[in-house]
Order: sequence, then structure tokens, then C-alpha cells
Amino acid sequence: MSQKNQLFDDQLIVITGAAGFIGSNVVRYLNDQGYSNLLLVDDFKCTQKWKNLRGKRFSDFISRYELMDFLQGREREIEAFIHLGACSDTVELDGDYFMETNYRYSIELAEYALSHGHRFIYASSAATYGDGKLGFSDDHNALESLMPLNLYGFSKHMFDMWLKEHDALNDVVGLKYFNVFGPNEWHKGRMASMGLHLTNRIEKEGNAQLFQSSEPDKYKDGEQKRDFIYVKDAAQITCSFLSNDLTGIYNVGRGEGVTWNRFANAVFSALGKEPKIDYIPMPKDLIKGYQNYTSADLTKFRAQLEKAELDPLKFHSIEEAMKDYVQNHLLPGVYA
Repeated sequence: MSQKNQLFDDQLIVITGAAGFIGSNVVRYLNDQGYSNLLLVDDFKCTQKWKNLRGKRFSDFISRYELMDFLQGREREIEAFIHLGACSDTVELDGDYFMETNYRYSIELAEYALSHGHRFIYASSAATYGDGKLGFSDDHNALESLMPLNLYGFSKHMFDMWLKEHDALNDVVGLKYFNVFGPNEWHKGRMASMGLHLTNRIEKEGNAQLFQSSEPDKYKDGEQKRDFIYVKDAAQITCSFLSNDLTGIYNVGRGEGVTWNRFANAVFSALGKEPKIDYIPMPKDLIKGYQNYTSADLTKFRAQLEKAELDPLKFHSIEEAMKDYVQNHLLPGVYA
């Protein structure tokens, strides 16, 4: 995207969730653009996500539990926040943990950023749209009607609603990421994208396994659709808000639903193998919170870009993205 303002080379950009999947790709994108004055915020715990930061350039790293104390007295050193840190496990059952991590911590950061005039870009989620029966519009007026299907989506929706109720949506940027896949997700285990799981399965067993349809009257097996977006595209879009003046909530997806069959076939193609797909029952703990169809409504985003005379959205195709992911990252074990 074209830039209306220059990215900041003299003040800190604070990135929470920086060692995570999208966060580490945001760090990589900014490094590739020549920026390293970054304060990275995360918690490694017992995961391997520290590996996502190898080869990255940044000013400092701090635990999220120490961030608020660290920020005191440094208001003039900071230009922007990219708040990506969250619990994203859609089958996590501890609601108190979700609300503390995804809701109250976000409020604390937003209050700090807004009170000091810092740019505040945060991750919402397409999970806030629930089963999609009400559509996938990022219109602020539609927020009250949304019915998330799981605690993760609910916690994200609560923060969106808090900002609206405090008349702050036009002072921040909220990004509703759809189904993101790509490098640096090895640490996510079960919650990693199907791009990773399918590649591993096909390499070991020679076949792909997809869930049988939970709504066979609407979707045949493998014909359920998701809006998949490559993480490198998601990172570029996220960072574009550092150099434009847009505000509000925006969907971050490709704007089209892609069938699981096409997604799996893209993996087979990237591996140079003939497709062989088997369909298995969906785990009971997923059925009630499962989205059989998602597609980002990009109408508002595209209109705002045109109005501001910014470059239009550009994406890798699913096949292009999967080829890059599989051949340049998964097979050789290379991080982005």
C-alpha cells in the first residue's frame, strides 16, 4: 500500500503477541522494511515459539505481565501499539482466563494508548461473527447483533463492544482476521492451521483427512467454505495501518470462501502428489462452535482505501500461498 506518512524510525512500536504466529510475521515484515525499533511483548512459557524470533531485529523484549510497569514514564518514546497478544484456543474452557487475557488486558492497553495519543491497532477476530447467519459485515452498527459461538469469539467481541460503548472505535484500528495460515505456527499444536496439519498428514500417510459436513443439507463433505488468508498478506495489511490514517474495525480476509477440498488440493499440488482425501467425523467438542462458511465482507475496507487514495488490497491466491508455505517453509523447516 502507498504511504501517507512515514513509518517511525525514532519511536518505539510496541507489538504484543510478538513471538506468536501473526506477531512474528509482523516483526518480519517491519524488519524487511528496515524498521527495528520494536518493543516485543510476549510470554514463552513452555512453548517453542521463541524460535519465531530468531533472526529478527528489535530493541527489547518484555513479558506481558511487566509491560504496564515498563510503560510508565515512557509515554513520549512510543508511537504505536500493535496489540496481537491473546488466548486464541477456540476449545479453551476457562472463561475467566479468556476475559482477563483478551478483554481486560486489552482495555488496559487501549486506555494507556488513547490517553497518550498513540496509534492503537488490535486484533479482533472473525470468530465474533458466530455461525455467519447474520453475514460478515464490519459495519460498526451491526456489532450489537453478533452472536459468537465460543468463548474466544465472545472475549474478542466484548472488547469491540467496550470500544464502541466508550466512543473509541474511530480512534483505533480493529482487525477481524479470518482464517490465517502460513509460516511460524509450529508452536500452536492442535490450533495450527490445516495447512500445517494436512502437509504433515500427507507426507506421513499419503492422504488428507477432512471433517465430514456437520450440515450435509447445506454442504457436501469438504465443500464447507472458509475465507483463508496467507499470514504474509495479513502482516502486510496490519502494518499498513502504521502509515495511513484509517480508523475503525476492518475485516482481514481475501473476501471469498474457499472449500476445504480446494485448500487440501493446493497442499497436494505444493507437495507434487496426487490428491487422496478421506472424510472423518467432526469431534463433538467442535461441532457447536464450528463455522461451516466464512467470507470477509471487504466492501467498507475497499471503499475507505479508495477514498483515502491508498493502494487496493492484494493477496496471494490459495495455490500461490500454499506453494510458498509448503516449499519454502514447511518442508525445509524455515521460519519467516
